[in-house]
Amino acid sequence: MRLTTRAKHAVTALTDLALHSQGQPVPLPSISARQGISLSHLEDIFSALRRAGMVASSRGPGGGYRLARSPQALSVAQIISATDAALPLPKPRRTQHAASPDMTAELWSSFNSRVLDYLQSVTLADLLAQQAQRPTAAIVQLPRRSKAPARQLPAPDVPNSVFALGLTAS
Repeated sequence: MRLTTRAKHAVTALTDLALHSQGQPVPLPSISARQGISLSHLEDIFSALRRAGMVASSRGPGGGYRLARSPQALSVAQIISATDAALPLPKPRRTQHAASPDMTAELWSSFNSRVLDYLQSVTLADLLAQQAQRPTAAIVQLPRRSKAPARQLPAPDVPNSVFALGLTAS
């Protein structure tokens, strides 16, 4: 299994959607601004998620996307498979000298199986719980130093413009 940027963005965007929805549709531009993902890329991702029945959309003012299923019912593996076509693993290359199949094929097959099992065990609700345990992303306001009042500089007796030269000469 290969994780693409598109799949990572899909998981991030759905987590953001679940965190900020509070029963209301969330517009894609707000997810884009918070996560730094381009709006056109999010539109493409959410189109695939909508076709998979993971999100529902509403149009018009106050529109956006909301989860169509509960966070407990959405696994990370489902999100990835909905947004990325199944990417086959590269087949091992056979060289002229290799008479037997790849000696590590079973290792990689087992690895991929375990990664898939793990991604199926992690739900969107688990990701939300992790976010709830993290300190808030809000910037902590530190006490500011007070600014000293601006000093008034004395006005110079010389003209500050070529046009003012004739006015002071009289």
